[in-house]
Amino acid sequence: MNQTKLNRIASGQGDFAALIGLDWASQKHALCLCDCATAKRENSILEHTPEAIAHWARGLEQRFGGKKIALCLEQAKGPLIYALLEYSFFVLYPVNPATVARYRRAFKTSRAKDDPADAQVCLELLLHHREKLTPWLGNDGATRELSRLLEARRSLIDLRTLLTNMLRDALKSYYPQALELAGQDLFAPLGCQFLLKWPSLEQLQKARTESVRKFYYAHNCRRMDVIEKRLQAIAQMKPLCRDRALIEPALIQVKMLVRQLLQLRTALKEYDSSIEHLFAQHQDATIWQSFPGAGPTLAPRLCCAFGSERSRYQSVLAIQQYSGIAPVQEKSGKNQHWVHRRWARPHFVHQSFFEYASQSALHCPWAKLFLKEQIARGKTHPTAVRARWPSNGNASCSCAGVTASLTTKLLTSKLSNTEAHISPANSTRSYSKPHETPTNNSYPNP
Repeated sequence: MNQTKLNRIASGQGDFAALIGLDWASQKHALCLCDCATAKRENSILEHTPEAIAHWARGLEQRFGGKKIALCLEQAKGPLIYALLEYSFFVLYPVNPATVARYRRAFKTSRAKDDPADAQVCLELLLHHREKLTPWLGNDGATRELSRLLEARRSLIDLRTLLTNMLRDALKSYYPQALELAGQDLFAPLGCQFLLKWPSLEQLQKARTESVRKFYYAHNCRRMDVIEKRLQAIAQMKPLCRDRALIEPALIQVKMLVRQLLQLRTALKEYDSSIEHLFAQHQDATIWQSFPGAGPTLAPRLCCAFGSERSRYQSVLAIQQYSGIAPVQEKSGKNQHWVHRRWARPHFVHQSFFEYASQSALHCPWAKLFLKEQIARGKTHPTAVRARWPSNGNASCSCAGVTASLTTKLLTSKLSNTEAHISPANSTRSYSKPHETPTNNSYPNP
């Protein structure tokens, strides 16, 4: 799609009855309103309560007759922006906090800062630089719900990793044998139930041999040679220490961590079930399920990365820049030239593309060949996925960046119902690997 929708929303100051700069906080928000009819400015404070926000919004609706109001704030997602989205007359312009900070410092070299002053800076951006800002274009409800489920699930995975590492450290302090006896994944049912049943070597050695054998068998560990080897090892094991002052606190910690991991496992199943059900009903599910290597985990993540609002990304380069895949190039004079990745980026989207690039190597000969070439040069697998290629003498991009480029082309091809699909699995064409060039200072839409 072209930029018609964006231009229609953002065109002309006369389309708005008022412009508002808002500096948000956890309890109070500083506001600076400019009435476009009189050019008069008004400063105020808004309490962060649902009742106060609703009263303020309805007052603006009555005052300006329901006409459009542009509102600039340093937030792309969060409770405030979710509340403002309930009112259709607001046109939101999320900006990066760094944009406001640098704009303020350009005129206040003392670095003095205040919330009302930041609200005025947001208003100045709307008054003088709105053509460089991007209005918020939200996805449909199903896509937003799916995106929040996926991000919440990923947070649980990170929490599981943290708890597993804590559990591993606790076991090393008094019961290192459990790291082998409880299985490779301590968060798995085998490991958790083993530690709940026998949280110390002393309790394990007191247990009957047949009880331990039945435990392994009940948890799908049924290779008798492995079980017998473990039983013989248990009988010969020696405790790391016998100091109860060390063991007793560690026992309590291990039981606590194991119970948390079991609760996380139940919650992850609920998330997986909700994601599967919601994605199956999504209007774009068929498109993303057809991508080579996407699978039930990455297909929903790719779907949310591109979203349902097609006008958000005007080109392949736009999604590469937004996700942080396209490297940033800094030049000064003839000798200073620095290429680095984009630091301010949506990490979950960025991670999704890299994980898909890695998975595509299992299904795509082109990606598999590239990874083999990089590993043959001495690079590790993660480094090979992120490896940069030279292009036109001075440009470079990552394997994931090319994957995003081909993903965009494949998506466009499928949406256009054309026969010539371009995908990582069958494409033999070469594509340029772009650098990130300065675009605008807007926060990317959630």
